[in-house]
Amino acid sequence: MQKLLQVRNLKKYFPIQKGIFQKTVGHVKAVDGVSFDVCRGETVGLVGESGCGKTTTGRCIMRLVEPTEGSVLFGQEAVDLCQLSKTALRPFRRRIQMIFQDPFSSLNPRMTVSDIVAEPLRVQSKQGFNNSDYPSIEEHVVDLLESVGLKSDDMRRYPHAFSGGQRQRIGIARALALRPDLIIADEPVSSLDVSIRSQILNLLQELKEKFQLSYLFIAHDLSVVEHISDRVAVMYLGQIVELSSAENLYTKPQHPYTEALISAVPVPNPKQQRQRQRIRLSGDVPDPSNPPSGCRFHPRCQYAQEVCHQEEPVPGETSDSDEVMAICHFRTELDLRGA
Repeated sequence: MQKLLQVRNLKKYFPIQKGIFQKTVGHVKAVDGVSFDVCRGETVGLVGESGCGKTTTGRCIMRLVEPTEGSVLFGQEAVDLCQLSKTALRPFRRRIQMIFQDPFSSLNPRMTVSDIVAEPLRVQSKQGFNNSDYPSIEEHVVDLLESVGLKSDDMRRYPHAFSGGQRQRIGIARALALRPDLIIADEPVSSLDVSIRSQILNLLQELKEKFQLSYLFIAHDLSVVEHISDRVAVMYLGQIVELSSAENLYTKPQHPYTEALISAVPVPNPKQQRQRQRIRLSGDVPDPSNPPSGCRFHPRCQYAQEVCHQEEPVPGETSDSDEVMAICHFRTELDLRGA
């Protein structure tokens, strides 16, 4: 498959400043050496607990946050977005769009739905973007709203008149306005009711087929990611610890942290749920400004041995026929429990 996005050794360190002169005394390593690919037409899920660096990774890719180090190669021409000036980056901005987590704060309450969805079109039209499929911006907006399940009559209303699910549909319409190649969805259903989540997920799947989109789907809910993703990357403390196809990840996890996450996913059958053995991790997530030596997961890992305390494991493929990457000293020896 053709690679659309190639992230290589991406890092983002936030300085810790103290004192009257705000002297830098350390760094919070929010993203620390992340690498993965997204192919055309593919959905890659990025999962992990809160604070692991998922959202920062997405924002670094879009350069809403400036990366400290690394490269983000985009498109067939493999242009490094991290090396472009803000002016040179503009043509690529319309090819990568973002759906934000909170539909209540990501929409301007003083703008109508029509203005919100049309804003990217008006901004990019000043920079040479021209969509000849529509004679007017208003007709384009109507088509976008209908594509996400809203009515043309909703154009003149304000965000406060809509529910959370409807607001997220407006945010999706705005992300689709410029016909992007890649959409970074930053936990798009985490703030919605459970009854609405499936509707939004199904909508994203339909739009993917209709507009030939690729997704980087950021979430902390493994059951949501399983439903929509082709491949899944698991993050822990700023690093990707496992990357595999969705089917492989859930049936044959190769990293102890992935095994613990899967054990926390509830099963609809009450009888099976009672029989399952939940893996409860000891301790808390380490301080990202001072990560543990060796394997970052070793203070909470039930399989940790002396080598895990001393040596940092390197990414490596397992012996499976399907490509699976796991950062664990014992990735080929452990028999971990899947779903």
